[in-house]
Amino acid sequence: MSHTVTLAEARTVIAAATAEAEKIGQPMNIAVVCAGGYLLAFERMENAWLGSVDIAQKKAWTSRAFDIETGTLGTLSQSGDQFFGINASNDGKVMIFAGGVPLLRDGKVIGAIGVSGGLGAQDQAVAEAGAKTIK
Repeated sequence: MSHTVTLAEARTVIAAATAEAEKIGQPMNIAVVCAGGYLLAFERMENAWLGSVDIAQKKAWTSRAFDIETGTLGTLSQSGDQFFGINASNDGKVMIFAGGVPLLRDGKVIGAIGVSGGLGAQDQAVAEAGAKTIK
């Protein structure tokens, strides 16, 4: 069994995420990174925000880099909390709002999905739909 998400799996993740985005009527940018944090697959749905291309990719990277959902990291990085200021690290690459979710196999992180293009709850729902395809 692979210790990283495969390209075929990444395509399945994106297909499921796209289906959820279509269901809620919100075009999204969807990125999947491998266990090493490198971009493996990406899709920009028709009419998805151009400014969210970079954000989706950085959400995926952040989720893998810290093995945490980006929304959770956002909660932990508020003023006075233990990760306050983390978003300024890594040359500003760290995203601290919802839509980044680790991809897990047998409890181990094998990559991550990052979604951007809607409200935080929408991005999160689309990312979770994609992440659920990993077995």
